[in-house]
Amino acid sequence: MVATLGGLAALLVGLAILLLPLLATELSRPRDSAWGAVMLLLGLVVVSSRDRLTGAPMLAVLCGGLLIGRLAVEVGQGRWRQLTGEEQTRLGSIERWRSSLQQLGATTAKLSSLVGTAISGLGGWFGALRQPKTTTKRWIRPEAPPTVVVSSLVEVEALIQAADDNQAG
Repeated sequence: MVATLGGLAALLVGLAILLLPLLATELSRPRDSAWGAVMLLLGLVVVSSRDRLTGAPMLAVLCGGLLIGRLAVEVGQGRWRQLTGEEQTRLGSIERWRSSLQQLGATTAKLSSLVGTAISGLGGWFGALRQPKTTTKRWIRPEAPPTVVVSSLVEVEALIQAADDNQAG
């Protein structure tokens, strides 16, 4: 349970670090995307290996998570202190976050449309590469004889007699 919660927390922190340049450009630095990817990888490993993390390995993961968390707080405080008073006030305003979220939504919409265009283009390209199938009819299935409904054994015997007469004649 602790491994699952720790892994999910690492996944959320990694995603937040990856989104930092889009949401708070004043606080982001060039190598943040690499550290966000490392946090996502750590979260993925912890969540997928949660059944094997018991005892001392789990304690090591928890201590590592605490160290990473402490380092993140120190880095965040250092970045906050580097901001001017105006930038700190601006980061606290709702309007700034609203515009950042709108930009994130626009970026996501543009990305999804580009991915859709690329997928449709690849589909057309693969379709052009594939040879068209030409089929010719090689045999014709004979039509099934009409179904006859009988209600008595006399009619069945008459049909059998007529079939025998056709084969003999």
